[in-house]
Amino acid sequence: MRSVRHNTDVADLELSCGLPPGPDFAELSVLAEELGYSRVWIYDSAPLWEDPFVHLALAAERTTRIGLATAVLIPSQRSVMTMASGIAAIARISGGRFRACFGTGFTAHLAVGQRPMKLVDLMDYVTALRQLLAGRTATVDGEPVRMLHADGLTVARPIEVPLWISVFGPRGTALAEGVADGIIGPPHATLPTAVIMSGTVLNPDEDQESSRVRDAIGAWRVVDWHNAYAKGGAETVDALPGGKTWRESLEALAPESERHLLTFEGHVTHLPDRDRPLLDHIDLKTMVGDPHRIGRQLSRLAGAGFHEIIYTPTGLDVPRELRTFAEAHHSQATTGNAAVHQVH
Repeated sequence: MRSVRHNTDVADLELSCGLPPGPDFAELSVLAEELGYSRVWIYDSAPLWEDPFVHLALAAERTTRIGLATAVLIPSQRSVMTMASGIAAIARISGGRFRACFGTGFTAHLAVGQRPMKLVDLMDYVTALRQLLAGRTATVDGEPVRMLHADGLTVARPIEVPLWISVFGPRGTALAEGVADGIIGPPHATLPTAVIMSGTVLNPDEDQESSRVRDAIGAWRVVDWHNAYAKGGAETVDALPGGKTWRESLEALAPESERHLLTFEGHVTHLPDRDRPLLDHIDLKTMVGDPHRIGRQLSRLAGAGFHEIIYTPTGLDVPRELRTFAEAHHSQATTGNAAVHQVH
């Protein structure tokens, strides 16, 4: 029987952050720990960023409390045995603070001219991975495989690492229930759920139309145009505001056979010049405002059934974004607790 989803109180809503694997990841993880973030999630896309396991190890060595997670690992970039060995290493170095989340690799595949994984293949991969981490024998490509690491070369099996899946459609969320420990996606009836969210806290007297705001959230908000072009081509992206001009500027730079190399350039981290005109059309309301407005929007997400927010700061001053967003969450959580105490 499926259990009933319960709303989350904002005081219990975990605030985490998502960051790309790069030179600043470990330092920003230290700051996130100091600011009270529950977890830092690292991205994974070989065409776009450095290897996440390297940066997870560096961050694990420099932190003591904060959880470490992946948003999201791409199975096709690593064999299941390679993945199991990498997870074992981070689990050991972090002292059990690691969570691994997987996805079909929409962007990572399209950026190299390939189709994303099928959902059933993703579920089979995670199932085999869970068997390996448990110390059991899994069947991979028709052959039995098992972690053969000798004593002292990694942690003993079973290796207790939560395995999550990023899914958004009804079929994916249904399949995840029998495979995953949690999901990134819409609120789930039986599994804890996290949502990825960009945003910025306004400075005093700052207008939400300011160039700083656009730079701070733009890299995430222009993804709608990238995805529209990748999924539906010219007709789909041209239907979006500014889409036709954006598409024509991209197509002028490369022949059709190479345009997939440009579609996701700067994906969720930077804004190529051709993307900047799109900033006139992005959403400037969601998770943009003073600390009280941000707090109220976080409360609504908690009420909708989300358990964790993965805040994804970008722009020219990521440390500033981390600080102000953490302060807004803390303020709202404190206010919520005070209200509960007054009622009782």
